[in-house]
Amino acid sequence: MAGRPLIYYVEDDEHIRDLAAYALGQAGMDVRGLPDGSGLAALCRAEPPDAVLLDIMLPGDDGLTLLRRLRADEACADVPVMMLTAKGSEYDAVRGLDAGADDYLAKPFGMMELIARVNALLRRAARPAATGSRGGGEEGEVLESGGVRLSAASHRVVAGGTAVDLTVKEFDLLRALMAREGRVLTRAQLLEEVWGVLYPGETRTVDAHVKTLRQKLAAACPGAERTVETVRGVGYRFQGGES
Repeated sequence: MAGRPLIYYVEDDEHIRDLAAYALGQAGMDVRGLPDGSGLAALCRAEPPDAVLLDIMLPGDDGLTLLRRLRADEACADVPVMMLTAKGSEYDAVRGLDAGADDYLAKPFGMMELIARVNALLRRAARPAATGSRGGGEEGEVLESGGVRLSAASHRVVAGGTAVDLTVKEFDLLRALMAREGRVLTRAQLLEEVWGVLYPGETRTVDAHVKTLRQKLAAACPGAERTVETVRGVGYRFQGGES
């Protein structure tokens, strides 16, 4: 949608909510502030936003519960979500990523940092469409192996001749693996490259996305899921040829 990006911001602290909404509004965004998440899913279905900002500590359902609800709803599953966590709460940040968040920001945060992070989130979400709309007939990067073909410019993946409908993160994950075919990428490397997150601890974010990626490849072309191999205790690799 052209014009000002639509942002839903769920925050029970009215002062923080109004301040952030004003700052983001001044930066060219249309922000709808919500004191809780009771009507968030319905609002997302009725008027899909460009991004959602979710505080974790909320009255009623907390931010993680709301996030899981959005990700389970077909109409809202691909909406970019940033979690707002308490300062130093790595556990909450990782739980948010595991539940499907695209980014997180620790409180307290400055308004300039918030604006920069939201803009980065919007750019990442819009990147496939922006790349695919380029003129000149340039296809851009094309990766093909093991019956799987990935076109960066059209943001399209085909397995065994059948199109595979991937989310932005699933596409970026497959692209990272295919670009280094035969090489093992650790979970930490994938977390940094695909999610832009540096975290040395335990998180199932990468594993969860590999699982759904494999399911979608298998649905399009039985056997294609085997191109994404698990290297036990290390990470994952794409192996298109005979292993």
